[in-house]
Amino acid sequence: MRQLARIQRFVRAQLLGFVLFFWAVIIALAICFGGSDAFSEPASSRSKSPAKAKLTNANIAAIVVAANTIDVQNGQLALSKSQDAEVTAFANQMVADHTSVNKKATELAVRLKMTPKESESSQTLKAGAAVTLANLQAKTGVEFDHAYVDNEVAYHQAVIDMLDQTLIPGARNKDLKALLVAVRPAFVAHLEHAQHIQASLRAQ
Repeated sequence: MRQLARIQRFVRAQLLGFVLFFWAVIIALAICFGGSDAFSEPASSRSKSPAKAKLTNANIAAIVVAANTIDVQNGQLALSKSQDAEVTAFANQMVADHTSVNKKATELAVRLKMTPKESESSQTLKAGAAVTLANLQAKTGVEFDHAYVDNEVAYHQAVIDMLDQTLIPGARNKDLKALLVAVRPAFVAHLEHAQHIQASLRAQ
């Protein structure tokens, strides 16, 4: 049992390392392709069309922080409402992992002298998360467990889709592309964990 516990701690540490590294790469990717002029660009010179507006490094940092904060909040809610051991263990891991991610992302932004700045994307993300959180808060018992885990499956699938459809194909630097490919397994592991719990709940 002790050996199994050590293995589990090692695997979790490796996954967390991948997750932390992923968000660091995202911000670094923004710096490489966005340029420092994104911070000094006057508002009058920016496109007023949301479809054409380009996210700045500061906007991307705000999205990173928002995305992690959302999963932390959902996890904390699960810890306060769920009585299922698998669900609470998963929620505990999500709270710990995404809190650490936010800390590292914020520290990196400070080192890069980058202040996260809200954009339509981050605001939309927060608005959608608020609706999801309200829906989760209204549920109890098994119904809550199903809704929480279903949402976690969708959340992590969305991150993987972002990697596959946008970030990896859009990385013009081969080294950055390789790094993005390397961190993808961490998100797949989280997704598979959530899917396992999802299947377990549906079988009950």
